Amino acid sequence: MAYDEDLADRAREVMPTDAEVTERKMFGGLAFLLRGHMFAGIVGSELMVRIGSDAAERALELDHVREMDFTGRPMKNMIFVQPAGLRGPALERWIIAAADYARTLPPNSPGFQDTAQTANPATSPQPKLMIRSAGGHGSGLPRPRRRGT
Repeated sequence: MAYDEDLADRAREVMPTDAEVTERKMFGGLAFLLRGHMFAGIVGSELMVRIGSDAAERALELDHVREMDFTGRPMKNMIFVQPAGLRGPALERWIIAAADYARTLPPNSPGFQDTAQTANPATSPQPKLMIRSAGGHGSGLPRPRRRGT
């Protein structure tokens, strides 16, 4: 599934400037990360935001907001905002709320360094590449199979 390039450009324009925000193409969409945590993204023509369970529950009462069910299973701390809910200053409010939530999360594991492109290359330095140990969780390598399976 392709993502809305115009929405991605609009989102880049309102990203926080006080922190390094990176972006990565994921699952056919575009994800924005802060300190290695995905906090927003574009999936098709919708904005995905990670705002925490309580805020997501409250947001579901608003028009143009729906559960984030990308995997077929609802994710309690994330929501989708439909295009009609992103007009005017609304897009920036959603992005800021998601970035504020991401700032409350602990930094990713010590061996992790985000290697995605910066969302605003003019103001953010490129992250350094660090490799996790082979076969570790999230290393990109398949997990070993158990014998007899």
